[in-house]
Amino acid sequence: MSSESKVALVPPFTQETAILKVRKAEDGWNSRNPEQVALAYTVGSKWRNRSEFVTGREQIVQFLTRKWQKELDYRLIKELWAFGGSRIAVRFAYESHDAAGQWFRSYGNENWEFDEGGIMHHRYACINDLPIKESERLFHWPLGRRPDDHPGLTDLGL
Repeated sequence: MSSESKVALVPPFTQETAILKVRKAEDGWNSRNPEQVALAYTVGSKWRNRSEFVTGREQIVQFLTRKWQKELDYRLIKELWAFGGSRIAVRFAYESHDAAGQWFRSYGNENWEFDEGGIMHHRYACINDLPIKESERLFHWPLGRRPDDHPGLTDLGL
């Protein structure tokens, strides 16, 4: 995303910078690299993810490592919902399967708050899981970054 290098992704967010920040977060999570993803969060970042509370980068790495050991072939799409000042709200869906081969589509919302440098210090996630058949999958790209021409959540009717 070449425009990203020309635009500072720090608060206060504009619609353009909020959209770019959301895509950057999506790209990070689709890397499935816990150490890389953790760098987007402050050293003392606080999370609520479902019923789990996580504090700091070390716990973020541990959490994401466990997550991606269970949620195999993980593919995520995030979409901007709202923004203002140093906060961004997103909705998302991801698809993954467990070790037994059962596929899931997980839907959720996240509320994010950033420091002045654009590093996230709070993340609140609410997530619901829906078992799906492999034939019902909608996210079909090679593991890693979602291609720019792949439909987003709205385009997929999600």
